[in-house]
Amino acid sequence: MSIITLTSDFGNLDYRVAAVKGKILSLNPEVNIIDITHEIQAFNLIQTSYIVRNAYKYFPKGSIHILSVDSFYHKSRKNIIYKADGSYFLAADNGLLSLIFFDIKPEAIYELTLNNRFDDVINFTSTDIFVPAAVHLANGGLPEVIGRKINTAKQLMFPRAVYNESEGMIIGEVTYIDNFGNIISNINKDFFENISKGYNSFTIKFRNLSLSRIFSSHTEVVSDWKRETEFHGQSAAIFNDSQLLELTIYKGSKKNGAKSLFGLNVGENIYIEFS
Repeated sequence: MSIITLTSDFGNLDYRVAAVKGKILSLNPEVNIIDITHEIQAFNLIQTSYIVRNAYKYFPKGSIHILSVDSFYHKSRKNIIYKADGSYFLAADNGLLSLIFFDIKPEAIYELTLNNRFDDVINFTSTDIFVPAAVHLANGGLPEVIGRKINTAKQLMFPRAVYNESEGMIIGEVTYIDNFGNIISNINKDFFENISKGYNSFTIKFRNLSLSRIFSSHTEVVSDWKRETEFHGQSAAIFNDSQLLELTIYKGSKKNGAKSLFGLNVGENIYIEFS
């Protein structure tokens, strides 16, 4: 059974998500539809890229992913198919796919040519363009039938952590805040370990706070499981399952997690000073 996933900034209150699903099922009732999320902040491509990049890898190769974020139709902007890492990704040509695959070269890129005749009316990109294209692929159709192969798509620069050698410091920034209030940075574990080889110690600094240890998981924060409840609320830094530096509060939540207690927002800097 073919799989089509949906990611959007539509939310779950309005009709849009239901309309997309209904259109898919009207074209092929056998398709397996999976929601990744519909709670993306409006037009937030960085947030979308983090979620999709970390979710799509768990789906079977050949899955089809519709990314309806910043996807409102305009005749001057292309809609594209990315064939990358063994699967298909449909999105507006707004740079989102370059953020998801900043380190993976696409196997092919196609400009969707569905509904691009002068007399075609597009009311809703997701139902009028993405869904027919996705169902075509789900039915085993070739992308060349519904698209024109192109060499490049719009490129955006994913914010990268940098190393200031003269200061002995990594400078990163907050790129994502999850449902538990955890603060995820763009400081990669491999990058950190490569820099840290030349130093004896380090301090993570953000706002007026600091940490001097990085755990390998949330549960490693607990040094004595017989007293586990005593560790609730302890602040810590970890490398999460995406191998990115994360600031966390053990068993924190949206209301009392790292976001609320540290006061950091997306785009703010996190520093690692070496000595």
